[in-house]
Amino acid sequence: MTTSPESRMAEGARTTKVRLPRDIKVMLVAAFLIALGFGLVAPVLPQFATTFDVGATAAAVIVSIFAFMRLIFAPAGGALIGRFGERNVYVSGLLIVAASTAACAFAQNYWQLLIFRGLGGAGSVMFTVAAMGLLIKLAPPERRGQVSGAYASSFLIGSVLGPVVGGLLAGFGLRVPFLAYAGALLVAALVVRTSLSGEGNISREGPAAPAMNLKEALADSAYRAAVFSSFGNGWVTFGVRMATIPLFAAAALRSGPGTAAWALAVFAVGNALSLTFSGRLADAWGRKPLLIPGLLVTGLATGVIGLTSGVPAFLAASAVAGFGSGLLGPAQQAAVADVIGRGRSGGKVLAVFQMASDTGAIIGPVVAGLLADRFGYGWAFGITGGVLVLTAAAWLMAREPLRNPQPQSTTGSLG
Repeated sequence: MTTSPESRMAEGARTTKVRLPRDIKVMLVAAFLIALGFGLVAPVLPQFATTFDVGATAAAVIVSIFAFMRLIFAPAGGALIGRFGERNVYVSGLLIVAASTAACAFAQNYWQLLIFRGLGGAGSVMFTVAAMGLLIKLAPPERRGQVSGAYASSFLIGSVLGPVVGGLLAGFGLRVPFLAYAGALLVAALVVRTSLSGEGNISREGPAAPAMNLKEALADSAYRAAVFSSFGNGWVTFGVRMATIPLFAAAALRSGPGTAAWALAVFAVGNALSLTFSGRLADAWGRKPLLIPGLLVTGLATGVIGLTSGVPAFLAASAVAGFGSGLLGPAQQAAVADVIGRGRSGGKVLAVFQMASDTGAIIGPVVAGLLADRFGYGWAFGITGGVLVLTAAAWLMAREPLRNPQPQSTTGSLG
C-alpha cells in the first residue's frame, strides 16, 4: 500500500515527538567531545610541525598521514568489530587517539610527531566505524535519519567551537591543544564506557542475526550507490573544501586567510540549517528524495565556486554547498543502516563505506591541485562538482532503501 506525501510527513512528525533513547544521547555527547577536541588541534598542527625546522610540504604530510592511516587501517577496524563488538572497539579507538595525541605534545623531532600522528589515524578509523555500527543498532529503524542528523549536528557544533578554543589555548604554547584534545577523548571514552547501557540490550527479538559480509552488501544497489556517494562526498566536502578552497581564495580572489575561514564558516552555517530538518524528512519521505537533491546542490554549488570572481559570490556558493551537504549526510548514513538492518553486525561493510570517503578525501585535493595548475581553478572546481553529480546519477538507478527491503539471502550464514 502506497502512502501520500502528506501522510508520510504526518508520520515523520509523529516520530519526532518521541524522545531519543538515552544511549543515543550518550553517543551525541561523545561525538561533541571528539569533534571539539579535533578542532582544538587542527589550527595549530601544521604550525607545530614547522617548529621542527621543516618546510610547508613536510608540515602538510603531518596532516595527510592521519587520513592515510585511517584508510589503510579501516579493514582491520571492521574485523575487530566483528570479533570484539562495536562498543569495545569504539572505546579502544578513542584511547589510542588520546595516547597518540598526548604523545604528539611531547614529540622531540619531526619523525616522532609523524609516527604519533599516524598512530592516531589508526585509532580514529576504529572509533569512526564502530560509532556508525553502534548508531545502526541503537537507532529505531523509523528514526535513523533523525538520529544521523543529530549525530552530525553534534559533530558540527564541536567542530565550530573547537578551533576557537584551540586558538585561545595556543596562546599558552602550541603543545597545550594536544593535551586538551587527549583529555577530551578520555572524557568521551569514559562517558561511553560508563553510560552506554550495553550492546546486549540493543536487540531483543530472538537470536542475533548473522553478520552481513561485503559480498552480500555489494549485491545491494543502495549500498553500491552509498559507497559511490561516500567517495564523492569525501572528495568534495572533506578533501577539496579543506585543501583547495584556501588556495583559491588566495590565488584567484587575492584574499587573505580570513576569506577562506569565512568560507568554511558559512559552509558550516548552511550545513547546520539543513541538518535541522533533513534527518526527519529522510525518515518521512525516504532516503533518495534527500540524497539526490543534496548531491546535486552540493556538486553544482562547488562547481560554481571556481567561476566566482568576488568574495560575496564565493561565500554565497560556499553556503549553498554546505546546505546541500546537510541534506545528503543523514540520508546517506541512514541508507547504509537500512541495508545492514538492526540487530546485525556489519563491521566490514561499514569499513568499506568509510574507506570510500577517506579515499576521496585523499585523491580529491591532488586531482584538483593538478587541474588548477594546468587548466585553472574553474576546471578544478567544475570537475570536483561533477563527481558529486555523477554520484547522484548512481542513486537515481538504486533502490529506495527505506521502504523497499533487499531480499535476504537463503544460503545460510554469510558471516
